[in-house]
Amino acid sequence: MIMSRKRLLLLFMAIAAASLLPGCQKIAANSVPKASKICPGKDSKFSIDFFKTNNQGEKNPRGINHVIIFNPKSAELDFKVNLGLSHQLYAKDAQGKLRKQYVPKQFRELIVGDNAKLNGRLPIAAINADYIDTDDKPQGLNISRGVEYSGAFKNKRSSFGISGGSPTQRQATIQAGRRNSDILNYNLVGGNGRFYRQGQFKNICQDLGEFACKSATNRSMAAITNQGYVILLVNDAKANSEIELSEINQELLPDKFDNVLEGIASKNCLGKIQEGILFDGGMSPGLYYNQKTYVENYGPIGSVFLIYKK
Repeated sequence: MIMSRKRLLLLFMAIAAASLLPGCQKIAANSVPKASKICPGKDSKFSIDFFKTNNQGEKNPRGINHVIIFNPKSAELDFKVNLGLSHQLYAKDAQGKLRKQYVPKQFRELIVGDNAKLNGRLPIAAINADYIDTDDKPQGLNISRGVEYSGAFKNKRSSFGISGGSPTQRQATIQAGRRNSDILNYNLVGGNGRFYRQGQFKNICQDLGEFACKSATNRSMAAITNQGYVILLVNDAKANSEIELSEINQELLPDKFDNVLEGIASKNCLGKIQEGILFDGGMSPGLYYNQKTYVENYGPIGSVFLIYKK
């Protein structure tokens, strides 16, 4: 009788264990990590993304580099340039001449209001761009939806931009002066300090001068890869986000620009860096994405490059 009770107990335990097994298998299945999303450069539907990195281009929520990557050919995106004007963008006077009455405006002022809208929508992303002159005029070549607002260095300095045309025709360019093809002169913002040309990196410390190279080390820049993707990057220890400074997570000197950009390009399958340009640094860097201003300084801005999501 005692043995039969033991056998009954063992049988009951075996049945109970068997009934729990499917539940255990379900829990185990749910604990398997989900497959990582497609690398942006290998995703035919990729349009735009934001993240932070350290100076090796590795994603890090406490990174000092605030990064926007995007595909200019995405049908989901559109682009525009805004500047500090006292009137409506594209406005003309009574004689039909384009009005260009410049006033000093900060980054936050240039990403809101009617002049920042495209088809009634405000931008999803923005970065500061051109340098500003003492008369509040932008210094370089700036073109907004085909309309030019430029300064004294428009033919000497390089500019960054996205062409017009249908999304599949769009192309990012960085070069000095107006492009030979009119379609390329559609949305352009001035800059200075060309540190990549045709895939070749150059340490531009000497070109920038002692102050801009070693003292005003918060940076704003744009780069284009050989696959046509764009990287916008602002590096600033005063950012409105959590940053943990370290040897590989600090403000950038010009000899390190390639490390962070090549790291970002490689880790996101964007190709090789072909062209790179600095925007205004010091009191100017600003970066906005999806209703949050991650970096903002309080100097006047020559121009801003705006990105819209349809």
